[in-house]
Amino acid sequence: MTAGLHPGPLLMLLSLLPVSEETCPSICLCLSDTVSCSSSGLAKLPRTLPSSSVTLDISHNHLSWLGPGSFNKMPRLENLRMAHNQLSALGHGVFQNASGLRHLDLSSNKLQVVEQYYFQGLWRLEELLLFNNKITQVEASALSGLSSLKKVYFSLNQITHFPFFSIQDHSHPFLTMLDLSSNRMSRLPWEDVKALPGLVQRGLYLHNNSLICDCSMYSMFWHWDLRGYDSLKDFTEEHTCSIYGDPRAAIRFLQHNRFFHNCTVEKAVSQPVTVLLSSVLVSEGETVRLDCQTSLSSNTTDLSFTWLSPSKGYITQTSINDTLISLFPNGSLEIPAAKVNDSGLYVCTAVDIKQALNATREVNVTVLRPAGESFNTGYTTLLGCVVTMIFILMYLYLTPCRCSCCKQPKPADIAIATYDPSTLIPVFSHSPGVHPKMHSDKHVAFMEPMLSEEGTEWTPESSF
Repeated sequence: MTAGLHPGPLLMLLSLLPVSEETCPSICLCLSDTVSCSSSGLAKLPRTLPSSSVTLDISHNHLSWLGPGSFNKMPRLENLRMAHNQLSALGHGVFQNASGLRHLDLSSNKLQVVEQYYFQGLWRLEELLLFNNKITQVEASALSGLSSLKKVYFSLNQITHFPFFSIQDHSHPFLTMLDLSSNRMSRLPWEDVKALPGLVQRGLYLHNNSLICDCSMYSMFWHWDLRGYDSLKDFTEEHTCSIYGDPRAAIRFLQHNRFFHNCTVEKAVSQPVTVLLSSVLVSEGETVRLDCQTSLSSNTTDLSFTWLSPSKGYITQTSINDTLISLFPNGSLEIPAAKVNDSGLYVCTAVDIKQALNATREVNVTVLRPAGESFNTGYTTLLGCVVTMIFILMYLYLTPCRCSCCKQPKPADIAIATYDPSTLIPVFSHSPGVHPKMHSDKHVAFMEPMLSEEGTEWTPESSF
């Protein structure tokens, strides 16, 4: 009969061992919340990675495939760097349980199509790097749901068409850079490009493409150049187009525009749906009404509005208790009698709770004093200065006895007392009756260190 081991102590010992999820792979370097497995010759992800990792670097390896839930045991992951691998596609649910990602680098891989399910659930993602791949197509919904996105890099690919219509101010309110440079786009849907939010247009990079010269293209770039967009100023020579589609007849159209002399570019480019910034100029005492027209305004019944004012802070329907300001159900804000201190930037936010969408409208309000009041104030100030000058002149030139015949009596001689330092009691003294010698050209109030007859320095001592 063999004696069996009691499982209690064994389980207790196992519970004291480190959890495998928190162990660092031997080929990686783990420091605090950062794990670096860069240039480690990896062909697949390590089985165990610390679950508390915030940054994971697996760049410069040989990864060719990522399956579902590859990072589901890393809920705190925010920065994922996978550049310089062999990835040609991403499986379904790769980023499941990784919704905290903010920075995703997939550059310098072999991706060919950016499919719509690749980045599902990454609503916190702010920066997406996909440059230097082999991408030929970006599906229409590939960037949908990425409401926090700020910068996207698609340069150095083979893209011929891009779904500009999928980027709107309410779906991507923070997007400020869309880099599509160095691709193979020849004709763009310019109406969709014109409808892009203003911030996206300002940060849209299209240089080094295969654009065909036409008036629609030139009109778009002409207006961008007129507004001084950095995307054009920084890459002026790289903006080229081919005449009649012949690559051998490419011209730098921002520098040589003779080909477009017959094009009409005087018409203003249609503005985005949401006006990013507008200005209102009124006089003091007038009624000011600010609308909250955004791309969500068609669904007014499902919207809630919040205004941020420079003097009163946040204003909503439930919080407003000021008779001098009104907020209407359609989002309009009214100030019946504007004052100078009401000037500033007003920001309205429209929120569609059902669809989880929001859009903003900014209005810069300037309240001026009435012209008549400004004139009266200036006139009064000028009149006061004139009267003051008259009184000064009267005082200077109308005082009696300024003629040369008037002689003033000779002032009596005043005896001048001789200054004798020996008759004064110095401020500082060592003992009563003993006075250190002082030079006659020194003032007692600013006494400086002096030398005694023996040549040693003397410093006054306090009598306290």
